[in-house]
Amino acid sequence: MIHHYKNISPSIHPTVFVAKDAVIVGDVTIEEESSIWFKTVIRGDVAPTRIGKRVSIQDLSMLHQSPNNPLIIEDDVTVGHQVTLHSSIIRKNALIGMGSIILDGAEIGESAFVGAGSLVPPGKKIPPHTLVMGRPAKVVRELNGADYKEMERVRTSYVEKGHFYKKHTNLGLEY
Repeated sequence: MIHHYKNISPSIHPTVFVAKDAVIVGDVTIEEESSIWFKTVIRGDVAPTRIGKRVSIQDLSMLHQSPNNPLIIEDDVTVGHQVTLHSSIIRKNALIGMGSIILDGAEIGESAFVGAGSLVPPGKKIPPHTLVMGRPAKVVRELNGADYKEMERVRTSYVEKGHFYKKHTNLGLEY
């Protein structure tokens, strides 16, 4: 479902796949070839949410903000299943593992990998090109070629899946 909030409606590029049971409300912008998967909620009723190109927001994820503190997700980001993103910045090519929580003012660096189930506390800055894990998340190591290859595989598979679902199924919203 796509809803306006106080006369502000989501802006969703026509190439985006949005699952029918996803909810997108208010001041939300989603750019080209991104995908919003089943039972995801994106609320733009407190501050803006900006989602770049080729971003996948996977099943059961929750995106929201605090007053005057937007949520920004740059291009080519993968957000795993059941992730909570709240008033944070996710830099390009990052991967947020399933079940992770990223809180207000946190910033995930370019091409960083947040391991599944991690908690990134408010204001924490995750360096680019690192693997972080834990509660609270801590840098484990620098990423290597195999990590980048796997991140690219996941990212491109979701762009392809989004294209398929949009074209060949009736599981997406019309907008």
